[in-house]
Amino acid sequence: MSGIREADLRDLDAIMALESATFAPDDWSRESMSREIASEHTRYLVAEQGGELVGYAGVLAPSGSTDADIQTIAVAPAHRGAGLGRRLMNELLDYAASSGARGVFLEVRADNPGAQHLYTSLGFAVLGVRPRYYKGGIDAVVMKRDAREPVRGEA
Repeated sequence: MSGIREADLRDLDAIMALESATFAPDDWSRESMSREIASEHTRYLVAEQGGELVGYAGVLAPSGSTDADIQTIAVAPAHRGAGLGRRLMNELLDYAASSGARGVFLEVRADNPGAQHLYTSLGFAVLGVRPRYYKGGIDAVVMKRDAREPVRGEA
């Protein structure tokens, strides 16, 4: 079982290694990720197993806003399919709801059916598509869920 805790800047190297391995060529820059982790408007989590960072996720939930955005989530390939992504998402959804958000949004690559299935199982519905949003001309599927809806889909 992996432990989940709040991320801090000491995690940046490990986060960036997983970010690059998971999302290249659409990976975030080190500077962008650093700003995200340090922001008062976000909550970033890391998952560790055996002292190794095996996943991370973040949500933007500004105080006073009725909307929250899942910024990113990544799980190392060897740890996928064991419910870790679901655990990270549930933590972020709880945080968004406790921050006063009414709606939680995210974007997911149209060519990532595994992630889309996870999000649908957590109550997200498709709002639309952003054509050619990602490098290589891949569309982004825009999804939303009611933040006040109970978190479901526990593994």
